Amino acid sequence: MPPLAGLGDSFRSFFDAVDAFVTNLAAVSWGALVLALLCHGTYITIRTRAWFNTLRAAYPTEVFPWRNIWASYVAAVGVNSVIPARAGEVAKLYLAKQSIPRSSYPAIGSSFLVETIFDIGLGVLVIGFALTQGVFPDPPDLPSLPAFDLAYLAQHPKFALFLLTALAVATLGTIAVLSVRVKAFWSRVRQGLTILRNRDRWLREVVAVQATAWIFRFAGFWLLLEAFNIGGSVRNVLLVTAVASLSTLIPFTPGGAGAQQALLVVVFAGVAGQSEVAAYSVGQQIALAAFNVGLGFLALALVFRTTDWRSIIRRGKEDRAREAAPEEAMRPA
Repeated sequence: MPPLAGLGDSFRSFFDAVDAFVTNLAAVSWGALVLALLCHGTYITIRTRAWFNTLRAAYPTEVFPWRNIWASYVAAVGVNSVIPARAGEVAKLYLAKQSIPRSSYPAIGSSFLVETIFDIGLGVLVIGFALTQGVFPDPPDLPSLPAFDLAYLAQHPKFALFLLTALAVATLGTIAVLSVRVKAFWSRVRQGLTILRNRDRWLREVVAVQATAWIFRFAGFWLLLEAFNIGGSVRNVLLVTAVASLSTLIPFTPGGAGAQQALLVVVFAGVAGQSEVAAYSVGQQIALAAFNVGLGFLALALVFRTTDWRSIIRRGKEDRAREAAPEEAMRPA
């Protein structure tokens, strides 16, 4: 079991940062903060257009509105901001499937992979740059960070290796079973990746759109740095982006909360005072999470006429189980 002391240190560190944030509220540049949130909302909205283009390529004969895809994506971002383990992806799958006639979960699920190609490539470059700056803690120092998930994995490398191995084995096992027994499954998975077969269309309708979205994300991070008096710069923006990417690799907490805050305090230790950095680290997480949740509820209310995200997740799981049942019955004994 994880040591309770480490969990306690993580909570104490986070609430100390919250206290620093409240204490420094008067110093926050509210104009820059509002502009940062607008940039963040624009980033999310543009990304939904790339996903819409991917789904439109997968279902060229179906008619479905972009606003439903936007709402599905935004609702998932809101749920993921408060619920760990990316629970919002279930809502995203369910809402998108309900919006596209004659669609399937495997096709919609595989469409998620299309946008990750660009994200992974950019993420590798950003993290590579961050590692050259010498501001990230060395592996032996990770257990001392006041972030429960990072500290626990660093203190228990065998468990970390087991976790990664188990995830890999489970993934490979699922692929092996499905590839042998459920041929139709793979045809639907390929359907979700249709746009990748047309490189020009993928570059034009997905990569170019995502690149535009990332410009707004970088701008949002710059403005957040200015709002909390850390100082916006290309270097600082890239460091924040790298921290955001690393802290959500294993989603133990919503949005990487805790891990992200602990890493930001270390990364910007020499840039501003400890109180300012602590206020920024938690202030950014609170501001973005509150914005994501608010936008998610607004999208659900305006487009799907509901705000009961729990029932959406429940119906999504039930609907996926019903869709899988006929395929299970068709498997050879």
